[in-house]
Amino acid sequence: MYPFEARFVRAGLLYLLFTAVTGTLFYVFPGLIRPLVSVHTHAGIVGFFLNLVMGVAFWMMPRPNQLRQDRLEAWAFWLLNVGLAARVLFEPPVIAWRWPLQVVLVLSAALQTAGIAVFVVGMTQRVLTSADLRRLRAARDARAGETPDGR
Repeated sequence: MYPFEARFVRAGLLYLLFTAVTGTLFYVFPGLIRPLVSVHTHAGIVGFFLNLVMGVAFWMMPRPNQLRQDRLEAWAFWLLNVGLAARVLFEPPVIAWRWPLQVVLVLSAALQTAGIAVFVVGMTQRVLTSADLRRLRAARDARAGETPDGR
């Protein structure tokens, strides 16, 4: 597993713990439900589930021609998780105390959307049909049969 693949999985596990803690706090302090329920839900779906899916997809999906996507994985990770962290930090005060930080929430959503878009670009390079795989295998075999001088 490459570094950012592991970071996606670890971030997902941290968000899973966060959702468990906030869910428990709802029973202890019912007044927290209103300002935290959206963040709790978003952290569970985007934070846990999507981070886990993205990390495992980058790790397990085929790598045609030994494709490496280190920069793409890094961009997807940072965009998604900086956007999500901004939402987790700023949405509760916006809801609870009506802080005028909606622009931060819009930026948060834009960052998360950009991270998802980067992930989609990366996965489209990896999702191959059986015909694509046969074509790649034939090209690789043809290159392996060539002599060093190109014959």
